Amino acid sequence: MPSLVWVPASWPGRRIPKIARLVIGLLALAATAALADPERVVFATNWKAQAAQGGFYQALADGTYLAHGLAVEIRQGGPQVNNRPLLPAGRIDFLLTGNLLQSFDAVKNGVPTRAVAALFQKDPQALIAHPGQGYESFDSLKDAPVVLIAKDAQFTWWQWLKAAHGFRDEQLRPYNYALGPFLANPRAVQQGYSVAEPIYVEREAGFIPVVHLLADHGFSTYSTLIEAREETVRTRPDLVQRFVDASIIGWVNYLYGDHRAADALMLKDNPEMTEAELAASLALLKSQGIVDSGAALTQGIGAINTERIRDFYDAMVAAGLYRANDVDLSQVADTRFVGKGVGLDVKARLLPPVGAGH
Repeated sequence: MPSLVWVPASWPGRRIPKIARLVIGLLALAATAALADPERVVFATNWKAQAAQGGFYQALADGTYLAHGLAVEIRQGGPQVNNRPLLPAGRIDFLLTGNLLQSFDAVKNGVPTRAVAALFQKDPQALIAHPGQGYESFDSLKDAPVVLIAKDAQFTWWQWLKAAHGFRDEQLRPYNYALGPFLANPRAVQQGYSVAEPIYVEREAGFIPVVHLLADHGFSTYSTLIEAREETVRTRPDLVQRFVDASIIGWVNYLYGDHRAADALMLKDNPEMTEAELAASLALLKSQGIVDSGAALTQGIGAINTERIRDFYDAMVAAGLYRANDVDLSQVADTRFVGKGVGLDVKARLLPPVGAGH
């Protein structure tokens, strides 16, 4: 345990006065009690365990949450599970959400929640295409005869694609989360999660698809946000800070350290997952800069910028998803818990110095 009290050099022989010894003892007891009796926290995700949640499982597996005085339970989401209503109802403490559109809707509808960290600087939402079909540029996708898009996306970012990039409803076909229609039609384009669907395509069809991240073409939302109840943010900022800090450190260790224990936990929670898929997805998270890019490089993973929230909201207004005054943007996120450089020292220890080995 690090030193809790500085001892002035002026004290003879560095002897500690009785009152100082008492303070040190009490602080040590408090720290020990925090580890012995950690605070229970329930964190619900929006999908089954996968590498895109790896940092949270890492913080659980390697004791980072426990070191922050937290006994964390991770509850999976999934196709038949909707954890979102559980947060305002007080049945969970923190919620993993997809992107800022969900946060905007919460504020618009008076749901008292706040985003407190954005673990992904880039949304992994992507359009994928067959190689060799002339779809190597993003602009060429608007001329594809078929674009397979799921129902929920048709009413959200598909509208942005039409407004910002000239896509047309005539191209639209329903996507039911099965690769068959895409694989059967070389001229088709399909939505996909950039750290998942390309892996499935290569595994099932033997080719690497062309992948265009929407984030690289103006879809500037944050993704994989941690949300908390407004009441928790207001009355328990210490709890929020500890959970956010531990999650950030978990992500640093998952990306750059030994993540085998986290992988084991995810495989236990989601037996449909494989070690090979986790490894491939982690590699894509890193190569695409999904987590550690932009502001996260200097401010730490999880950084949120209010101007970027405003810019994204303005783009969604231009796409017709909201009116200018639908959402009080000051209520979308509380940025005081991030941007403090948490985890940068851990990353520096885990990564070799620039130029090492040359």
